[in-house]
Amino acid sequence: MIEIPSRIEGQRMLLSKLEEKLKPMGYTIGGNWDYDHGSFDYKISDKDGYLFLRIPFDAIEGELDSDGCRVEITRPFLLAHVYEKGLDDHAHTSNTSALFNQFSEPVEKDGDVPTQYVEIGQSLLKEVEASLL
Repeated sequence: MIEIPSRIEGQRMLLSKLEEKLKPMGYTIGGNWDYDHGSFDYKISDKDGYLFLRIPFDAIEGELDSDGCRVEITRPFLLAHVYEKGLDDHAHTSNTSALFNQFSEPVEKDGDVPTQYVEIGQSLLKEVEASLL
């Protein structure tokens, strides 16, 4: 993980407005959200895993699944998930779970971020700053 300081840190807005700005730019709501925090992710690469620019936020008024929820953006970062090639040796074998766990488990959930992606992440973040500020 590599944190990228940004002028959007500390910005507060309705979650719906943040989503309205970021989704057309290619950001999706990250899978690791809860009622009080979440993130928008931009997939930069999927070579040998996934590399994302993540824009995290905390709920400051309401819960994320409620209308009118206000959020505060926290420090963005680059995140790499590195996967092994081939099938997962630890995949579940029951009929139900095999449908959902057919891919490799991450070798590293927080892998090294190659330097060329840092510049890409900074450039993407400048676009977000221009849209939000």
